Amino acid sequence: MSPRKLKTDPVILDMPPQRMAVVQGKGSPDKVFSRVFPALFGSVYTLKFDLKKRGLESFKVSYPRARYPDAHLQPKEKWSIIVGIPVPDNTTTLPQKERDIKVNLETWEYGTVAQILHLGPYDQEMETVERLQQFVTANGYEIAGPHEEEYQSRPDAKVLKTLIRYQVKKKSR
Repeated sequence: MSPRKLKTDPVILDMPPQRMAVVQGKGSPDKVFSRVFPALFGSVYTLKFDLKKRGLESFKVSYPRARYPDAHLQPKEKWSIIVGIPVPDNTTTLPQKERDIKVNLETWEYGTVAQILHLGPYDQEMETVERLQQFVTANGYEIAGPHEEEYQSRPDAKVLKTLIRYQVKKKSR
């Protein structure tokens, strides 16, 4: 009998490309998020309700995601952060809700990914990240994309839920 699979166990799976409403920032996540989330959520919710008003198919607003392409190279105060929320694939324009912060459209590529659910404070993710990285290596893969997090709970939740994800590829021999 195989051991019971926990929802906090790492997994490798395939994910399709995802159309995203995106904002970029630089600095510590707590400072960047408070600055960019109003523009990002404002744009996405306005898109959702505009579609509904026009009688078109709307969508469920999903969890925000953040990519940290240089987190392993910089101190936290200098991180480049790309924050996104999935939007329908056929989205071609986004309403802009904040004058100073532009919300762009991008397609985030995924393919094969490794991910793990971290339960607890953001500043205690390192052990979970290391567990995921060891899992990737032990299964014959290597990381092939930036560190990504999907925030599945509000920052004020009793237990924070964060999916930590990397694009991976099979190691070449």
